[in-house]
Amino acid sequence: QVHLVESGGGYVQAGGSLRLSCVASARTSRNYGVGWFRQAPGKEREFVAAINWSGSSTSYGDSVKGRFTISRVNAENMVFLQMNSLHSEDTAVYYCAASPRFVAVPQVAADRYDYWGQGTQVTVSS
Repeated sequence: QVHLVESGGGYVQAGGSLRLSCVASARTSRNYGVGWFRQAPGKEREFVAAINWSGSSTSYGDSVKGRFTISRVNAENMVFLQMNSLHSEDTAVYYCAASPRFVAVPQVAADRYDYWGQGTQVTVSS
């Protein structure tokens, strides 16, 4: 079992930056692939970014490419999402998720992830 906790959300003006963090409780979290997803009111959950277990491979949703960067520090059981040049369309609840089944290749599909955090709200004003 892996317990995930997100932090770093908040309110920011368009063009600003935020850094989200996701900390995992399990000692073996370094063996998990991790992804970030988001969900805005009235919209479906959207893939944002993912990283493999070692940090050597990443994947990004089209809407965030070039603006967001995912990274991880396994020694601290943490994964980060650096978000730059934020738009009002980035407003959503952001979730991190862990996949013990798919660790070598970053996964886009939400059903590849078994553990989810509670989410952190990001609000971008235009």
